[in-house]
Amino acid sequence: MQQRETFVDIHCHLIPGIDDGAKSWQESLAMARMAVADGIDTIVVTPHQLGGYAHNSGDMIRHRTEELQRELDAHDIPLRVLPGADVRIDNGMIEGLKDGSVLTLGDHGRHVLLELPHEMYFPLEPVLDDLQRAGMVGILSHPERNQGLLKQPSIVESLVDYGCLMQVTAGSLTGTFGPNSQDMAEWMLNEGLVHFLSTDAHGPRARRPLLGRAFQQAVEMVGEETAIDMCCRNPASIAAGEEVEAVRRKPQRSVLASWFGWRKAG
Repeated sequence: MQQRETFVDIHCHLIPGIDDGAKSWQESLAMARMAVADGIDTIVVTPHQLGGYAHNSGDMIRHRTEELQRELDAHDIPLRVLPGADVRIDNGMIEGLKDGSVLTLGDHGRHVLLELPHEMYFPLEPVLDDLQRAGMVGILSHPERNQGLLKQPSIVESLVDYGCLMQVTAGSLTGTFGPNSQDMAEWMLNEGLVHFLSTDAHGPRARRPLLGRAFQQAVEMVGEETAIDMCCRNPASIAAGEEVEAVRRKPQRSVLASWFGWRKAG
């Protein structure tokens, strides 16, 4: 029997002491061991940039990522880390991405993990247009947890049609962020609107770097091939700087879950 491809995580706050993620090297190493035990072999580290974290420069993140890799190697933890950022949509973002002071995922200059304010949605089409002109593609971070999108989930469909990729948090699918986010994550999966499942991990105790449970749930909902795409192949392409198409791929079999009642009620 062929072994399943390993997990790749493109959203993880693993670098210690620079945002609201890991607080110390001990926490970073504990998270890394947990990730490896869960089947993750590559993590794009994504400390917050811009917004309240304007002090996190691209060069500093690059340096800290190299430092983290040395620590992992020194402790015989078989995990590869690549530089990236969880980028708050803010003034100067495009200019920063162009000059490298704001990081793309894997530092390849291609894919940008975009963070909206949690409490609201504002139109992303102008941002996506600016990114396209710069030769870049947006990946929207945890849309299923955004209060504005929870009220108008159909916006996600139009954004994917516009060329935006979607990253859902593994914990949303397993209920960590409450029933509303779980319902929306399930609906997005069933509608073929999820390109990546990622951990958005922040620590070794809460919001941990685990994908296995969400992967199994995705297998049950939309089938193994689609689950492997979301947890392995698509994120591996991002880590390598390769293209991932912003298309919908609805499951082959009809899966009617709680989303129907949720859409109707909304």
